[in-house]
Amino acid sequence: MNARLNLVLLGLAALIVAAPLALTPNAEFSGTDDAARNAVTAANPSYVPWAEPVWEPPGKEVESLLFALQAAIGAGLVGYAIGRRHGRGER
Repeated sequence: MNARLNLVLLGLAALIVAAPLALTPNAEFSGTDDAARNAVTAANPSYVPWAEPVWEPPGKEVESLLFALQAAIGAGLVGYAIGRRHGRGER
């Protein structure tokens, strides 16, 4: 039962990830920063940002890499905390 449930959940997760890509094949996926910048510019074309980034990544690939690295580190920390808490209950 447990293995079957895991397979069903894995298939559901894959469907959730693949569905938006399959349903919108020609869509341009941009980040929330770009969407926010476009919304602010549309609402107030004369807006001047009051802060500038300290460092800009040299390309979109590096930006994606840093985002993925940040997500992996966060997932690792959450997994470590859950495992540590689970391990306490077994002692």
